[in-house]
Amino acid sequence: MRRPESKHRARALQLLYAWEVGSGGAAAQIGSGLVRLSERPADMADQLAPAEAMAGAVMADVASLDREASAAAENWRWDRIGVVERNILRLGVLELRDPAVPPKVAIDEALHLAHLFGGAKSAAFVNGVLDRVARTLGRL
Repeated sequence: MRRPESKHRARALQLLYAWEVGSGGAAAQIGSGLVRLSERPADMADQLAPAEAMAGAVMADVASLDREASAAAENWRWDRIGVVERNILRLGVLELRDPAVPPKVAIDEALHLAHLFGGAKSAAFVNGVLDRVARTLGRL
């Protein structure tokens, strides 16, 4: 069984996906939309606040996160990377920047998201990019 933090990351990814493909907006606005769509909003309440905070942190620093991930994604144009993978990378870079999160945990959690939500080759791609980011940051 995955830890609650894993569920928060999955919800944050869903918020970021909705933000990127939708009309934009704050994480809390998008989160309240997810709650309205949910069949069991009470179950989501404890997962939504941490997810909104994580997604909000990505939204607030998206340009910097994109530059860092893009630099590590050698031979890939950032706009050609899928929305899901792009947002997994953003979350991963955000966590790699946080000294409280062990780098192996940040990468493992991103890989878990890639397996759940990405395509067949997503996990290998995410692993390679985040490994490069972690080494650049001196975390590995």
